[in-house]
Amino acid sequence: MDIDRLYRTYGPMVLRRCRRLLKDEDQALDAMQDVFARLLQQGDRLTDQYPSSLLYRMATNLCLNRLRDGRSQPSTQALEDTPDALVQRVAQYGEVEARSLLDMIFRRHKDGTRTIAVLHYLDGMTLEETAQETGLSVSGVRKRLSALRKTLQELEES
Repeated sequence: MDIDRLYRTYGPMVLRRCRRLLKDEDQALDAMQDVFARLLQQGDRLTDQYPSSLLYRMATNLCLNRLRDGRSQPSTQALEDTPDALVQRVAQYGEVEARSLLDMIFRRHKDGTRTIAVLHYLDGMTLEETAQETGLSVSGVRKRLSALRKTLQELEES
């Protein structure tokens, strides 16, 4: 892979993705650099014929990991702007409580479910777009999102 060409071609896309998720310019720049550093570390082992998709997934996962690990503070504004009922219900909590609630929810689900939720709820992707990006069927995406809503409901009732 020609990392320099990929950086020039896809760097702006990766940076936009990082900005969208992290809501902080400095954090986004650091995350973008980390994406390409990891790509450089992988070297010849990566033979993805769709580099934009690979880089988008890498940026998404890296940013989600940063948010989960507390290396970046999530913006509650992104949650408040989303009309979906699940996101609004989580947004009603304070930042610390929302983070704790989301951690409890996602611990009960498969690893890729967090990515699905971000793509659909925060990025506004349709079920079809989310399915295409994650490699799942629309039905699979719908089931995972439904399971998230059910888990939230159970946690709120307890």
